[in-house]
Amino acid sequence: MYYELGVIETMGYIDYFLIVWDYINYARSVGISVGPGRGSAAGSVVSYCLGITDIDPIKYNLIFERFLNPERVSMPDIDVDFADERRGEVIEYVVNKYGSERVCQIITFGTLQARGVIRDVGRAMEIPYARCDSIAKMIPRDKDITLSLALERNKELKELYDGDDVVHELIDYSLKLEGLPRHASMHAAGVVISKKAVEEYVPLALGIDDAVTTQFTMTTLEELGLLKMDFLGLRTLTVLQNALEMIKKNHGVDIDLKKIDYADKKVYEFISTGKTDAVFQLESGGMQSFMKRLKPENLEDIIAGISLYRPGPMDFIPKYIEGKNSKGKVSYDTPQLISILEPTYGCIVYQEQVMQIVRDLAGYTMGGSDEVRRAMSKKKTHVMEMERKNFIYGNEEKNISGCIKNGIDEKIANRIFDEMIDFASYAFNKSHAACYAVISYQTAYLKYYYPKEFMAASLTSVSDNPAKLSEYMGSLLDMGIKILPPDVNLGEGAFSVDKDGIRFGLATIKGVGKAVADALVRERTLNGKYLTLENFINRLPQKDLNKRSIESFIKAGALDSLDGNRHEKILNAELLIDKKSKESKATIPGQMSFFDVVADDDKDSFVSEMIHIEEYKKEELLKYEMEVLGMYVSGHPLEEYIPMLEKYADARSIDFYPDEDGNILLESGRKVVVGGLLTEVNKRFTKKGDMMAICTLEDMYGRIELVVCPKAFEGYGSELIEGGKVFVKGRVDTSGEEEGKLIVETVREFGRIKKELWIQYPDKVSYEEDLGNLLADIGTLSGNDSVIIYLKKERAKKDLGGEWCVPASEACEILAQRLGSENVKVVEKI
Repeated sequence: MYYELGVIETMGYIDYFLIVWDYINYARSVGISVGPGRGSAAGSVVSYCLGITDIDPIKYNLIFERFLNPERVSMPDIDVDFADERRGEVIEYVVNKYGSERVCQIITFGTLQARGVIRDVGRAMEIPYARCDSIAKMIPRDKDITLSLALERNKELKELYDGDDVVHELIDYSLKLEGLPRHASMHAAGVVISKKAVEEYVPLALGIDDAVTTQFTMTTLEELGLLKMDFLGLRTLTVLQNALEMIKKNHGVDIDLKKIDYADKKVYEFISTGKTDAVFQLESGGMQSFMKRLKPENLEDIIAGISLYRPGPMDFIPKYIEGKNSKGKVSYDTPQLISILEPTYGCIVYQEQVMQIVRDLAGYTMGGSDEVRRAMSKKKTHVMEMERKNFIYGNEEKNISGCIKNGIDEKIANRIFDEMIDFASYAFNKSHAACYAVISYQTAYLKYYYPKEFMAASLTSVSDNPAKLSEYMGSLLDMGIKILPPDVNLGEGAFSVDKDGIRFGLATIKGVGKAVADALVRERTLNGKYLTLENFINRLPQKDLNKRSIESFIKAGALDSLDGNRHEKILNAELLIDKKSKESKATIPGQMSFFDVVADDDKDSFVSEMIHIEEYKKEELLKYEMEVLGMYVSGHPLEEYIPMLEKYADARSIDFYPDEDGNILLESGRKVVVGGLLTEVNKRFTKKGDMMAICTLEDMYGRIELVVCPKAFEGYGSELIEGGKVFVKGRVDTSGEEEGKLIVETVREFGRIKKELWIQYPDKVSYEEDLGNLLADIGTLSGNDSVIIYLKKERAKKDLGGEWCVPASEACEILAQRLGSENVKVVEKI
């Protein structure tokens, strides 16, 4: 620690550390959740002792010099995660403490990216939007894609560029403009703090909502020596905080996440099941599969898992798992590598390991080892070749002894250096991975021991994301936790835990909002449960409760605990609101009304009589729930078809949505079958005058956009009816900006699944000899299913055609008695 303090003092960063400590200390003092750390700062013992980070760098072998060393030119970063809903309070504290003139948010410039520049240039060239959009969608969604790379990778785009003069001109202009600034906005997390007024150092600008920002970007500010702080909002910290509050309320347990058992075998076994929806960093489909294979046993495994599950390092996952499962088979090129690579079973996974290798094997200083790490990660070839010589043979001027002098063979040293180069461009910052692994474990711990509270907090955090909300709702079904409808007498503003399950949050009802929900709960807490619809309306001020919000409560089922069905409540609510409005206008402020002087026993006689009417049909009730909740709660139009959907559909709507990393589970071009309810059917004409359609299909998890091109429309247009329940086979298209869509090939109503009767014969001769018997057995049957003959020896099949259409199941039973069940089967097809 004294070494670190010396470096911090020498480099002039004492004030920097104290300022960060100050606002973290403030956040904790007012109950704002702070993350365990972020980035390379977790490698500092000083940060740990000050409480800036919660990770013990010695325990996890984290390196201070990865964060700060005398040979480092650029300024260090201490990024801090705060609960996203209260991050603004911390920034406000900093502004108040240091003065608004000394604290300023940072500008950032959005640039013209490959797809966007095509659309912008096309607009300027007055090319129809649909044409520009189709060209833009030819550009792959790959990270860091450019127009030049797109022309190399997509032959169709290159052919269009070469063969169409307008497209050629469009792309040529776009190539020149690509990467240039398009618009200015405010940096999501960056704040600059200066000794004097910020305007004395840099020019300022008026940004969105009249917020003052610097005119220089973050990089320029750092070059000028100004102090930049990153205040990041992390949704998971809000989830943890809300879950802990519910656990304390429901179980009387006050959990300190710093003191939980981080070696709990049950938690690691739970993570190994892959049922990690809502678990930080481990919830994507790919990561869930990885956890099943990895079967983590300690936090080091989680740290490695987070580091490996990225493009590039993924290639080394099999080697890592093999080493973990067969530790005795792991070999090391030299004994000096054992202490460095043993935690990762012989694989180089972290940047810190590269630094340790050049330090321990070749005698570099830690500052020098960080320079090697930087050169490797940025693939600076000339620097790496120079460092290869230093690594193997040493360098007296730089006081590097080299591997040979330390007893390592030249060939082995070269091999180790080559391996470092392969890994270094992908190697991850262990300090950052360790911080996030701690949050991963904390969320897994709460999900395992307190699943209702954790999932309720998670649902609240994604209540504005219908796709994610549906995904988590699906997880609840898998966990055996009931989803309860909102209730004005039992629910809270957010999702809450009920003894029977998790209750929908009142504030998540469309048309209600947090202010109304809070007022409702506050009134209920002070004066007891709501007794009738009229009692509910009269007890809440008109400013909080209007016609729209009451209607939303009714449609959501939140007033079901009061007398009357939903149809009756909709009909009576408007009359009661009008009555209340007239009474309030007639009453002079401060004057008692007639109702105020009536005895309590007589008040019931003045309550309005409810008009009675039959309840809405089930379909209409569910439609209203979807309208105000974004999902069905009391039932689902498809619930009776779940077995059929599980049997025939091999993809779900949530598979078409990007995960938190922006990746879609289904790859573009894959053929899939989805099933559900057609909620929207928009038929239109193409430029050529052909009919096509854009439809929305809704399944148990969410919605999918269907594109029915003219060819498919010609064959299946009659099946496209709103409210129809259908299976759709098609090709996945993920070329859009957000979620994927399905390019339709076939559409089949639920009740019209295509069946084929397959009959197997040893060879053609056997079939021809049996044809008379076959005709006698099933020739007189009449049905809609095809008959397919399969000749085993010839490996050939034959469709007997329309004259042989039979009821497949009945025919199968008849033929199985004579030919054997192994030679006759019914195949169902979408």
